[in-house]
Amino acid sequence: MNIVIIGTGNAATILGRKLKEAGHGILQVFGRDAAAASALAYELDTESTNYWTVVRRDADLYLLAVSDVAVEEVKRELQFAEGTVVHTAAAVPLHGLKGSAEHYGVFYPLQSLQKHSSRLPEIPIIIDASDGATLHQLEQLAHSISGRVVAAGDEERLRLHLAAVFCNNFTNHLYALMEDWCARQGLDFSLLRPLILETAERVQTLSPRASQTGPALRHDVETIERHLALLDGEPLLKELYLLMTRSIQAGG
Repeated sequence: MNIVIIGTGNAATILGRKLKEAGHGILQVFGRDAAAASALAYELDTESTNYWTVVRRDADLYLLAVSDVAVEEVKRELQFAEGTVVHTAAAVPLHGLKGSAEHYGVFYPLQSLQKHSSRLPEIPIIIDASDGATLHQLEQLAHSISGRVVAAGDEERLRLHLAAVFCNNFTNHLYALMEDWCARQGLDFSLLRPLILETAERVQTLSPRASQTGPALRHDVETIERHLALLDGEPLLKELYLLMTRSIQAGG
């Protein structure tokens, strides 16, 4: 499939690499930042532009790997494109692309993507489309780069995104808070990395609920009180500790 990539960020870069590796033709990269567009195009062995007037109109598919708020702007610029137009946003409804092309859809990568990473992660792809033929087209494209492809409408996709925020963004924020706290306490945060990895690997085969351990689950009041004493002067961390403890003990 011949593809024009709109965007130069994490999603554009990782999906571009995946699609190129799968044998698809990357016809062009568009980016408002000319240098960023040129750099990604060089990596993908294609041309770049930062002018809408010279975006190629002969692509089979236009991949809008841009921020949620930018989808509407790109839609206006790509109106009546002959190829299929898809966005990669979790929270933008399918009909947000209505009017951009006869065939349009959603190609949402359910993964935390970092363009500076040297590896290509496994990426479940969530798809939706304006019609059955386009859904089939996106299904074939998704299967060329992923072993997990699911068709889902706007509401289901948004719920999956919410779950991803809890599983990834909030969890990583807790890591960041503890990295900062360890630094303040003169502790080596790297000692916790094997624990973080073990926890992540364990839930690949076990239910997270079945994997739960720790003083909150054991109702170890003495240890909990000692931990809370350590957090005197750390109101945010203390609040989070109490919230998590209550949730675990309530079976949440």
